[in-house]
Amino acid sequence: MRSQWDKPSGFKGWAVLTLGLLFILFGLTMLIGGVWLSVLGGSWYYLSAGIALIFSGGLLMWRRRLGATVYAAFFVVTLLWSLLEVGLDGWALVPRILGLSILLLLVLLALPVLRPAHSVRRFTLLGLGAFTAVVASLGMLLVNAGRPTVHGVMPVASLEVGDKTSMSVGVDWPAYGGTYGAQRFSSLTQIDQSNVGQLVRAWEYRTGDLPLERWGAETTPLKIDDTVYLCSARNILIALDARTGKERWRHDPKIAAEAIPYTAACRGIAHYATAGTQVCANRIIEGTLDARLIAVDAVSGVPCTDFGDNGYVDTTLGLGEIGPGMVSITSPPTIVRGVVVVGHQILDGEKRNAPSGVIQGFDAVSGELRWAWDMARPERTGRPLEGETYTRGTPNMWTIASADEQLGLVYLPLGNSAADYDSSTRGPSENEYASSLVALDVTTGKPVWHFQTVHVDVWDYDLGSQATLVDFPTKTGTVPALILPSKQGDIYILDRRTGMPITSVEERPVPGGGVEPAQRAPTQPFSLYHTLTQPDLTERDMWGMSPLDQMMCRIQFRQATYDGIYTAPTTDTHWIQYPGYNGGSDWGGVAVDPMRGVIVANYNNVPNYNRLVPRAESDRRGWFPRGDPRLPKGGVVEGAGGPQLGVPYAIDVNAGWRMPFTRLPCTQPPWGGIRAIDMRSGKTLWDRPFGSARANGPFGIPSRLPLEIGTPNNGGSVVTAAGLIFIAASTDNLIRAIDIATGKTVWQDLLPAGGQATPMIYEVDDRQYLVIMAGGHHFMETPIGDYVIAYALPE
Repeated sequence: MRSQWDKPSGFKGWAVLTLGLLFILFGLTMLIGGVWLSVLGGSWYYLSAGIALIFSGGLLMWRRRLGATVYAAFFVVTLLWSLLEVGLDGWALVPRILGLSILLLLVLLALPVLRPAHSVRRFTLLGLGAFTAVVASLGMLLVNAGRPTVHGVMPVASLEVGDKTSMSVGVDWPAYGGTYGAQRFSSLTQIDQSNVGQLVRAWEYRTGDLPLERWGAETTPLKIDDTVYLCSARNILIALDARTGKERWRHDPKIAAEAIPYTAACRGIAHYATAGTQVCANRIIEGTLDARLIAVDAVSGVPCTDFGDNGYVDTTLGLGEIGPGMVSITSPPTIVRGVVVVGHQILDGEKRNAPSGVIQGFDAVSGELRWAWDMARPERTGRPLEGETYTRGTPNMWTIASADEQLGLVYLPLGNSAADYDSSTRGPSENEYASSLVALDVTTGKPVWHFQTVHVDVWDYDLGSQATLVDFPTKTGTVPALILPSKQGDIYILDRRTGMPITSVEERPVPGGGVEPAQRAPTQPFSLYHTLTQPDLTERDMWGMSPLDQMMCRIQFRQATYDGIYTAPTTDTHWIQYPGYNGGSDWGGVAVDPMRGVIVANYNNVPNYNRLVPRAESDRRGWFPRGDPRLPKGGVVEGAGGPQLGVPYAIDVNAGWRMPFTRLPCTQPPWGGIRAIDMRSGKTLWDRPFGSARANGPFGIPSRLPLEIGTPNNGGSVVTAAGLIFIAASTDNLIRAIDIATGKTVWQDLLPAGGQATPMIYEVDDRQYLVIMAGGHHFMETPIGDYVIAYALPE
């Protein structure tokens, strides 16, 4: 009588034994996790899968063909279950099918070693055919998943290419958003769909200021006359020949490393011209990472002696105590009617008693303070009295303001109070103005109106996007309006004279509860015009590269508190914040094609997995504000945790909700997209994943796959009258040209570093140029660099 155990011999025998053991270990893990998930009320699939894998693995160890039959049956059941859960969604099928398909291939290869051995060839051929069909089908689904989904017909252009408005640009690019109207639209048409594929690098410049790990270069250069102006990672002002990229001058403000925040970047600079030809009649003005204003002569780079103290103004006067790296200026100033309007980036999540978010207006020629707006002390329009400070901890403006020169209004996208995730100590003025767009009269510094996008914000949903000015079409004619994107995904259309919504906004009930239920607003304002927000998450939206990490993400989902958008913060469990604090729409904002009446919006689609940490626990974990003597070497960085000293809880943020080992998000792709929106109706024209998988993969290993997975992105786009969208921003280090009519990529180039910046376009000597800063981004984990690259058609 044959023994039930056939001792393996040779390589094939031991290989099958090892395969069976692998199945058992895999099955045990699935069984344990499946029981856990089932107890939490989740899917029973993983428990049953664990049983099937253990049974199949045991039979394979005994080299019984029944083990292959059991696995084949389990695989078929998995296919059916997967299709019932997610249909033909290619990326959703990856963790459910891909890993198990590889195991199926190994089982097929083991068939000749299994007993009984008759008809092995037929079964092997059938199995290989089925394996090939499954993998090929999955590949086709993944390719199709990256294509644009068309929802509407592109509007016919209602303006001629040559039509000019105060918000359009062509030969020059004189402000961060093209103009202070921030449409990011160029009337140039030399580069179009017929020749964009011929673009070459016209010149390349390196600043020599290679950013370190905690800061980067997100610069959008300016172009005035025949010169390109930009700032490097540490605020070195540089002027380049617009034709050749050769350096004309540079000015180094000598920023000390200890003054730089954890999350810092120079996003841009400003230009101001006065009448006359004297030195500094034409000047470049920059805010620095150590919170100074600099004015230099645009021709020579020499500091303007009539501006402040030999070209420098200290914007921190009146802020009181400032710890290292707590206060910086990362965004370009906005200059309206000769007033330089400046806000600060106050380091997030450190302490409730952080420096003030006061907004200041300085004379563009003399550098003298014209006014200050302290929202908690609106009667105080100048410097505080001796011994006093501007109100500490108030919401700040770290991003870019826009402006209407004719109306004399500057539009400030405000952030949140200093402790983002706790509202227990906030005053009435903070609750009134936090996460609001505020219109200030630039001559007085007084608020004219404000529109709040989040009531009593404890989700870090500060307004990161610059508002975009448009002439908005209505039934009764065009209205001077602005487009306001938000991190939670809603896009609002407001009358820029009054702040009143032009399109409908609905106050909708939202979840309450959490650690301070009395503080939670019962409703939040939802835009009925358009939203970038995706449907609420469900357990089936959890993802991974294999069933194991998908199962762990499902367990985390079931353990967390989640009631949809605006789920209240909790301390006993994690809570899911979706969208996360990176948007929706962040500082890249939107671009507008005013000819066709189209809004172009790139966006993020990843959640955060958060928990409020009681003070005693955060102290044990060494979470103290920057500069605190108790802070361990290295400290705490954004994306890990914030001490929020001065309120009952610190905050633990898993930004992007990623698994600790694979470093992949727990939710399925796409994690970022780009969309064209009909400005008149607010309807989506097309939508597509944005960003390929080539530089992304498990454990931080690039996959090199050209599939459009849709990656997180930071930076914005520009649009041309020729119907092209130019954008970098994604984590695959590519810059693209996208056809605005179809959403298809018509050209791309690999950058030497991350392109987390917004491009700009200009013309010199009848040649059109596209310029992008490739400086990388620490939080997006893209390669760091110091490159400025210009593209043009061959001469």
